[in-house]
Amino acid sequence: MTQTERRRYLIAALLKEQPQYSKIKIPPSENEQKILLRSLFNIRMPMPVTDEFLKVQDAYLQEETRNKGVTALSDLEPVQKGIYLWHGDITTLQCDGIVNAANSQMLGCFCPNHGCIDNAIHTFAGVQLRLACASMMKKQGHEEETGNAKITPAYNLPSRYILHTVGPIIHGYPTPKDTAQLASCYHSCLELAEQNGLQNIAFCCISTGEFHFPNDKAAETAVQSIKDFKAQTHSEIEVIFNVFKDIDYKIYRELLGTN
Repeated sequence: MTQTERRRYLIAALLKEQPQYSKIKIPPSENEQKILLRSLFNIRMPMPVTDEFLKVQDAYLQEETRNKGVTALSDLEPVQKGIYLWHGDITTLQCDGIVNAANSQMLGCFCPNHGCIDNAIHTFAGVQLRLACASMMKKQGHEEETGNAKITPAYNLPSRYILHTVGPIIHGYPTPKDTAQLASCYHSCLELAEQNGLQNIAFCCISTGEFHFPNDKAAETAVQSIKDFKAQTHSEIEVIFNVFKDIDYKIYRELLGTN
């Protein structure tokens, strides 16, 4: 199958699952099809899926990622010993683990085509990720607490694992409790990474954006938390600070002394 054939197959299969959308026609343009497919991925509840669907989906998503271009950790230069700064799309980063800024439900973003990292990671990992998260949360029996983290396979992403952490939601200026919870996100992810034998981990800018933690304060907490963990545990795990926005890249460059 070509990418177009795969995309049309996936759209048709997802529309068929939900009778309320049965009258939606597959649009003619590639871009419109991609928008519709992502929307359908985003709103799909965690429910069983056929092997045939997964085979087509996996081939499609992996090809899409190849077309975007994959960046391996070996392509990067450290800015400090064991610390990297990378400006790019975390769903294209090939490393042991990437961090997802999740919500307390841990099921991904259900808002069609939303711009958050949770949406992007769930979209390009595939429907298996939401199924895995739903199973994990069902066993836990309650929502994830702020500052904690969980680990899952990365499925169709170039990384091996995804570490999902719930950052604090800020109303106004961050309180000492907010800062402590954000630091806990970094510590929880690092502990999980160590327990699962990861040698490197890429952190997004947790709690910024939709959760409104000021970018500069969040970055200061991130850098200090990583350094504290390494000092306390003598961990040799390599850390990639992944940024997507220019403002965050500037902040981290200044904090890490790369100017």
